[in-house]
Amino acid sequence: MDLRHLRYFVAVAETGNLSRAAEKLFIAQPPLSVQIRQLEDEMGTALFVRHPKGVRLTAAGESLLPEARYLLDRAARLKESVAGSARSGHLALGFVPSASSTVLPSLIRQLRKAQPALHIELREMISSEQADAVAAGQLDAGIARSAPHHPRLEVVAQMADPFCLALSAQAARGSANPLALRSFSEHDFVAFTRHRGPAYFDQSIALCAKAGFSPRIRYEASTVHGVLDLVGAGLGVALVPASCALLGSAGVAFRHLRRAGGGESLLLMQRKANANPVLPMLADALRQHFVELKRRTAQALGA
Repeated sequence: MDLRHLRYFVAVAETGNLSRAAEKLFIAQPPLSVQIRQLEDEMGTALFVRHPKGVRLTAAGESLLPEARYLLDRAARLKESVAGSARSGHLALGFVPSASSTVLPSLIRQLRKAQPALHIELREMISSEQADAVAAGQLDAGIARSAPHHPRLEVVAQMADPFCLALSAQAARGSANPLALRSFSEHDFVAFTRHRGPAYFDQSIALCAKAGFSPRIRYEASTVHGVLDLVGAGLGVALVPASCALLGSAGVAFRHLRRAGGGESLLLMQRKANANPVLPMLADALRQHFVELKRRTAQALGA
């Protein structure tokens, strides 16, 4: 096993799709598929389950993912240490999967522009894992969806990001905006895999219960992109954060929910006693980004 195998594995796991992972890695899809099969042969078990719209992790794959990320992180740090690269600061930042496309690109560009030598370490984690890691000092801050319930943590930037309904473009024709979630009680639902985001999953179930029904979940995906791909294929509707309307998923439309009344948000958490001098810059940059993100989301949803 080499680090290249692990890097390819993490890319496929994070995108849930071989084609998108190949684009991210700047290689062709066939060689990537071969590398993944080689890793599976070496591990002696399947790491992914293939389906028409992409792949999802097996139990073995779920177990390997955090270990692979850790090894890649340690290898990167070792390389920097040996090279003796000078840097003006370090930021270890966690983020929820749904923020990878809507928040991180412009945020990272802004931080790099302000402090070119800043070393940024990124870790994709669900909100509860981020809270534990920030409290333990393993992360400096985290972009999460659930407010932390820990005495050592605080929220320093926040943006309302309520659930909206994602549905196929065909199903959206003639639909109201906003619409009543109850009117979709007989539809099949696509959900984000619960063990990959329990708070996200539970919030969507609670929203349906508030509307007077229990959703008929027929399909699940481990990434937001995977959920939207299944919706675009006409396999069901899905409750997703409103900011997902900015992802530009083909064949998918988004609608506000009437009387949603949810307190869902996107937020930045950090330790109260963290003296990292980069954190004030991060908080300011994210507050600015949240203002722009909220404006663009409202525009994309036709508000």
